[in-house]
Amino acid sequence: MMRFFSRAAIPALFLISAALYGQDGPVFPSGEYLRRSLSFAAAAEMAVASSSDLKNAYASQGLKERAWTLGLRAYFPRLGLSVSENDRLQQLGPDSFLKNYGISVDQLLWDGGRTSMSRKLERMELNLSQTRLGRMASDIAESALTAYRNVLSSRAVLAIRETALESLTEQRRILAEETALGLALSLDLAEADISLAEAKIEIRQLRSDLEEMEKQFAELLGLDSLPLLEETVDIRRGIMLPEAAAAASLAEQRNPELEEARFSVSKKEGELRYVSRSWIPAFRLTGAFALSGQTYPLTRHSWSLGLSIEFSGPLLQNSFGIQAGLEPPYDKTAQFQNSLTPLPDPAAGLNKNQALLALALEKEKYRTAFERAGRSARRGVEKCFLADEKRKLAVDAISLAAERYRIEEARLTLGHITRLDLMEALVEYTQKEIAAVEAAVTVLEAERELERILDLRPGELAAFAASAKG
Repeated sequence: MMRFFSRAAIPALFLISAALYGQDGPVFPSGEYLRRSLSFAAAAEMAVASSSDLKNAYASQGLKERAWTLGLRAYFPRLGLSVSENDRLQQLGPDSFLKNYGISVDQLLWDGGRTSMSRKLERMELNLSQTRLGRMASDIAESALTAYRNVLSSRAVLAIRETALESLTEQRRILAEETALGLALSLDLAEADISLAEAKIEIRQLRSDLEEMEKQFAELLGLDSLPLLEETVDIRRGIMLPEAAAAASLAEQRNPELEEARFSVSKKEGELRYVSRSWIPAFRLTGAFALSGQTYPLTRHSWSLGLSIEFSGPLLQNSFGIQAGLEPPYDKTAQFQNSLTPLPDPAAGLNKNQALLALALEKEKYRTAFERAGRSARRGVEKCFLADEKRKLAVDAISLAAERYRIEEARLTLGHITRLDLMEALVEYTQKEIAAVEAAVTVLEAERELERILDLRPGELAAFAASAKG
C-alpha cells in the first residue's frame, strides 16, 4: 500500500476531489472523458437493439402471431375436391370406364364455443410469451446498465489512484534528496521504492481491468469501441425517493413479475372453461356435389346435404349423421349413420379437477407475487435511503480525513509524529475517496433496482417521486 506523499499532496488531492466530485458530477483528468453522449437509458436501448438472441426471439414471436391470425381459417368452410376414374374390363359383359368429379363442403355450425376458447387460450399464451420477451429485454438492458456503472466506478477509482501515484512519485524524489543530505534514512527511501512499485502494479491492474470492462461493454452495445459516456459517479448527488406506500402501490400495478402472474391466472381460467365445455356436442353442416359418367362430357350429377353431430367425452364417444340428396332425374337418396365408442378415455374425466388445481395454484402464486411486489417496493425505498445515508457518511469521512491530515501536519511540525505517520494520514484520505465512490455506485445500483421493481425506465425514479409527492 502507498506510504509516502509530498506536503503538497493534500492540496492537490483537494483540487482533484473537487474536480472529480463537484456538484456537476465527476470530471476526469483525461480529455477523452470531458465530452459525454451516452446516457444510462441510451445504453440500455442500444444493448436491447443489438442483441441477436432477442431479435431471433421477437422474429419467432412474430411468426407465432401470424400463425394465430391464420387460425381464423377454423371458422370458414372446408372445401374438398376429388377426382377418380374406375376402369373395369370384363370377360363377360361390357367394359365400364366410370369417371367421378366431386366437391364437398364442411362447415362448423356450433361447438359450444370451444374453437373460440381455444383461440383465446392461444392468444393468452402469445401475450404471456410477449411479456417474457419484455423481461428478456429488461435483463439485457440491466446487464448494460451494470456494465456502465462498473466502467464509471473503475474510471473514478483509477483517477484517484493515478493522482495518488503522482504524489507518491514526487514524495519519493523529495525523500531521495533528504537521504542524500543525511536528513532521512536509506531504509525510508527503500520503503518508498517498494510502495511506489506496488502502486504502479496496482494501477496497471486497474487499467487492464478497465480496458476489459470497456471492451465487454462496447460488445454488449454492438459497437467496436466504447462511445463517450454522459453519466457520472457523483458522490455529492442526492436521491429523491417516493413514499413507501406510493412505491408499493405502483409496484402492485406495474411490477413485471406480477403482470406475468396475472396472465398465468387468466390462462388457467380459460383452460378450465375449455375443459368444462368439452362435453358439449359439435354440429357441422356437410354438403356435396358430384359429376359422373362413362365418357366426356359427364352427363350425370348428384348433390346431397347433411348434418353431423359429434360428441366426445371420457366415458362415451358418439358420432351421428344424417344426409339427404338427389340424383336427377328420378333418384333420391338418404343416409343415416351412427358410431359409438364406449370408454374412449376414462382418464380424461380428471381433466377438470386438474384444471381446478392448476388454477388454484396460479391464484396462490399471484397472491404471493402481489404481496412480494409491495414488500419489495418498500424494501427498495428503504434500501435506497440507507445507501444514500452511507454515501453521505462517506462524503463526511473525506472531510474528516482531510482534517486529520492537517492535524497530523501540525503535530509533525511540533515533532510529535514522524513523516511516515503523516503519510499514513494521506493514505487514509485516498481510501476514503475510494469508499465514497463505491458508496455512490451502491446508490445507483439501489436506485435502479427500485426502478425495475416499479417498472420504470432508467432515471424515471426522481420524476415518479416528485409526481407522487405532488
